[in-house]
Amino acid sequence: MSKQRSRDTGTEIALRKELHALGLRYRVHRRPVRAVRREADVVFGPVKVAVFVDGCFWHGCPEHVTWPKNNADFWRSKIETNRSRDRDTDRKLADDGWAVVRVWEHEDPLSAARRVRDLVAERR
Repeated sequence: MSKQRSRDTGTEIALRKELHALGLRYRVHRRPVRAVRREADVVFGPVKVAVFVDGCFWHGCPEHVTWPKNNADFWRSKIETNRSRDRDTDRKLADDGWAVVRVWEHEDPLSAARRVRDLVAERR
């Protein structure tokens, strides 16, 4: 697991390129709320939009989740804990006025970027 990239993944870079091409400027890998020890992949601070790019395996994508047969209890617990933490993060940021966008690694970067752009424009 330590060999897995946690930042600047291919999916994340592709999304950031599309966001930049759409004219959006943002910060990367920032804590939206200092008191919450969770870092968003892309942050639009002035309009309070936080974007998280989630891997299908690690975050249990509803379309692509697979449950490994080896060490099954460990992996199910790990993935369910990640899901629970994601929900908790969304709730904590929403309580502080932030809008959260979750982008799955299988999503088309351009359509995800457009979704983010629309939310950013709506909150301006």
